[in-house]
Amino acid sequence: MGLTYEVAAGRVLAPFFGTSLLTWTTVIATVLGGFSLGSALGGIVAERPRAAALRIVRSALVATAVLMAVSPTLLGLVHAWGARGTGGMMLSVVLVFFPASVCVTLPSPLLAKLAIEARPGREGSSLGFVLAAGSVGAIFGAILAGFVTLPLIGSTATFAACGAVALLCLPPIRGGHKRNPGVTLAAAGFVAFAGLAGSPACQYESGLSCLHVVQRGAEVRLVSDGTVQAAERVTRVEAESGTIELVLSYTAWLWARLERDLGPKASVLFVGGGGYTLPTKLLASRPNARAVAVEIDPLVTKVVRRHMPGAADMIAQTGYDASEDDGAGGRLGIVHADGRVFLNETDQRFDAAVMDAFSSGSVPAHLVTRETFARLRKIVDGPVYVNLLDTPDGPLTRGVHAILRALYPNVEAVQGGVNARGRANILLAASFRPLEPLDSLPNGYGRSEISDARAFTDDRGWIGHR
Repeated sequence: MGLTYEVAAGRVLAPFFGTSLLTWTTVIATVLGGFSLGSALGGIVAERPRAAALRIVRSALVATAVLMAVSPTLLGLVHAWGARGTGGMMLSVVLVFFPASVCVTLPSPLLAKLAIEARPGREGSSLGFVLAAGSVGAIFGAILAGFVTLPLIGSTATFAACGAVALLCLPPIRGGHKRNPGVTLAAAGFVAFAGLAGSPACQYESGLSCLHVVQRGAEVRLVSDGTVQAAERVTRVEAESGTIELVLSYTAWLWARLERDLGPKASVLFVGGGGYTLPTKLLASRPNARAVAVEIDPLVTKVVRRHMPGAADMIAQTGYDASEDDGAGGRLGIVHADGRVFLNETDQRFDAAVMDAFSSGSVPAHLVTRETFARLRKIVDGPVYVNLLDTPDGPLTRGVHAILRALYPNVEAVQGGVNARGRANILLAASFRPLEPLDSLPNGYGRSEISDARAFTDDRGWIGHR
């Protein structure tokens, strides 16, 4: 139960603070800190008279159930009160997830003591069995959260389920004093209400993504973990003519480069499917072009097919599963896999590649290393384009820029407008041949000067930032 709660905590943070090494480190440290304090307090409780100890343990389980079930709501409240950035994320994690982590572990020392007392003379094996049972339960809880509850019922219901399990531990704990069934029933009712009536953290949720679809008139936006991943605007005139308007400015720059640099029969690899807007634009504009889009989460593709009509039509007309067939009759190959795994395993060759994969508001670390781009260089004969979210001349930009400069003789960088969090789209193009200048840049974009830095490697890579 404790590990299920911990994994769910990392997932429910994503819509508010994204998911990165920093968020997961904070969650793990906070929950383990709660486990440690709970075990220490539980040891003190275990030394008290049996009746008092049992009474405290039952109260701790009831508190665990309530605190776990209410965690998503508390997180939303703390965020609404203004918690932002790294400091706000850390404060939110401690306030929301630390108390339940203390309460859930408090009964453990008493249970270990009871197990030892039940087998006089065999204290060592009894304690070993208790510790082993705890480890097995942790393994089962982590697997249950990652493979079952979060993908199937979502994070809000997973928290409620953790609370329900805590209440189910009450009946075996007998003795001490006359029970108060009213408190238990009230807690059970609260947990059920939180699970059934609580607002879901995500409109669409999988173990990888927390997705929302925002529609404003003719514009549809796909938001993943609080970051806009793609947008599409299809008016009646565009729908009748089969053209696609690119809404996000960074996609307009990427398309301008693709249009300038590639021939009519280009084969392009897109690492990061997102809303499939760029592959759709490419194939709609060039009838002889082909594309392969690598999207790690099948849920993203399902949501795009349901809510983004332009991309959905292109997928329906010419999409195929590139992991199973060679695409005879299709021009848009879709692969549901990690981008790095695909790069390592594919034997296909491409004329260009677009690196546009994001996990929340940042690029996965294993996709911005020297080894990744060295592999790209082997399978891509032409230019490579990269979209980053970073502060101007930030550490992520400097590290990726250093990689590209070491691998390609020609590297170009432009920067979009800076948002309220001080971050901007940083776009890089790297090529063996000189890059012809574009006639114009999207509004708010200009040339970016990037400082020298150490190139990221698999051993010393990007760790993420807030």
